[in-house]
Amino acid sequence: MIKYSVDVEWPVPQRIHAVSTVRYGGVSTGCYDSFNLALHVGDRVQSVRENREILRQQWMLPSEPVWLNQVHSNQVVCADGVTTMPEADASFTDKPGVVCAVLSADCLPILLADKKGQWIAAVHCGWRGLLTGILENTLKAMPDVDFIAWLGPAIGGAVFEVGAEVRDAFMSKNPMMIDAFSPVDGGRFLADINELARLILKDAGIEGIYGGEYCTYTDTRRFFSYRRDNMTGRMVSLIWREF
Repeated sequence: MIKYSVDVEWPVPQRIHAVSTVRYGGVSTGCYDSFNLALHVGDRVQSVRENREILRQQWMLPSEPVWLNQVHSNQVVCADGVTTMPEADASFTDKPGVVCAVLSADCLPILLADKKGQWIAAVHCGWRGLLTGILENTLKAMPDVDFIAWLGPAIGGAVFEVGAEVRDAFMSKNPMMIDAFSPVDGGRFLADINELARLILKDAGIEGIYGGEYCTYTDTRRFFSYRRDNMTGRMVSLIWREF
């Protein structure tokens, strides 16, 4: 059986459902081959619409996902009753049947759920969003309850190269973040975006952190990667709870 998603393994209540798609299983062609779920990357609109219909049917989604206009910000929205596409990089809800969603193709998707299965969130974490507080803002937008987190497919720490200014900015945020950077030639650094997220989550009091084992850049068969291919599609990470 072909799997059109990766395993989302974390100890959430049964009524919480989470999906993180891979690049195959859809109808898009060329550099978007084949399960591209983003409308903003140059793919045929009809192909994306068909892929989104496949998404809804494959996982029997209770409603249309709340799609965001993601801009690498620290803006968070409540997903309840959203009728337009808000400019934000995270959404949350405590309502059943509402599907929080973030698109990605190297940036880190993070799903959050509280241990009682009431509050959920989906967060799009590029390095800019992590630096400026997208995770902290998402957690502040919800009650102070016991959350756990799942880290989805993202560019790995062995290939994500950044400049010294990025490392310095994170060290200004938290000096412990120096451990997430390794020097390479030319005064540049390899950044471990998963480790940066873990440090932020732990600072926020979250100890249950799962996932983080998939690299979008090196796994060409399963994942889109913007840094690897430039023109490419997007996967989606979703979370919702039953009625």
